[in-house]
Amino acid sequence: VYSNTGGQASKATPLGAAARFAAAGKPTGKKDLGLMAVTYGNIYVARIAMGANPTQAIKAFHEAESYEGASLIIAYSHCISHGFDLKRGAEHQKMAVDSGQWILFRYDPRLKDEGKAFQLDCKEPSQPLKDYLLSESRFAMLHRDFPERAEKLLEEAEAFNKERWALYKGLSEVLNRK
Repeated sequence: VYSNTGGQASKATPLGAAARFAAAGKPTGKKDLGLMAVTYGNIYVARIAMGANPTQAIKAFHEAESYEGASLIIAYSHCISHGFDLKRGAEHQKMAVDSGQWILFRYDPRLKDEGKAFQLDCKEPSQPLKDYLLSESRFAMLHRDFPERAEKLLEEAEAFNKERWALYKGLSEVLNRK
């Protein structure tokens, strides 16, 4: 969300999240800036969550800094508009990764010839997406105010996450062929 404008929905707001101008839940999936950048083929790209995997995050910073071209690191950044106790930020980031809501990866064009350019740095989702989503008020309020719509959007979000995981896994296999 755009927190500095009062929590407005943005293209990066997840499917089903309630926000200003999306009180009944955002009906579309979020854009995938990381995947867009990977399609250029010559940009170092990483998606990190320091609380979920600090080693992966530090490795991404080192790789990005050493890359001669453009580098993009997209970091999970929780905020007050997500509606959970921010003291639990690291735990919450781990939930985001374990539920498949935030997929960790690194794309390093220097490793194309070795068949290691695209590295998935997390495992297939192992935690129910619903557990993660309902831990945030931006999703929980939708279940309270519009329970039928919330369930429909949750089903769509679960399908979206499964498709996205399959896409990332497939991308890893295709880009890592020698």
